[in-house]
Amino acid sequence: MISIDTSTAPAAVLSPELADTDFIKEMNRQARALDSYGTYDGWPVERVLAPYVVTKEQRRQIPVIGDPDDVLISRVKAFHNAIAALIEKECGLMAVPVINLTHEGFGRALITVGKLVVLDRTLRDVHRFGFETFSKMKDEADKHLSVALEIIGKYPEVAGL
Repeated sequence: MISIDTSTAPAAVLSPELADTDFIKEMNRQARALDSYGTYDGWPVERVLAPYVVTKEQRRQIPVIGDPDDVLISRVKAFHNAIAALIEKECGLMAVPVINLTHEGFGRALITVGKLVVLDRTLRDVHRFGFETFSKMKDEADKHLSVALEIIGKYPEVAGL
């Protein structure tokens, strides 16, 4: 597992307004769902989601050599699972995330609704997956969500298949 020197940056702060958003609540659910050993039991949301915040200084410390570890891959999955869950909540149709990663940390993230691909994202340097702040993570997810919902609205008959 890759360790990051957290002393290079201040701890990420999750504002109460941001913590109350659907996305952050869903990210918390998804991260906890992937915690099969109950490590996160009793942890506040801010601590559970802290690994998603990676500053530029921390990013520079992470080597891109070697396989991404299972914890990192589960974070990538949780992020896309949360987006898929919000798509389902908004449109009422099942959204299925598919993550395909090579051992080098490159790949694709797809989300399908019916026979319609609503998100197709290239993943690079998964070793360094993260966001500058919680707010930027939410903004990125909102961007993907709005595009996906727009595509579903444009092709509802394909999404319903």
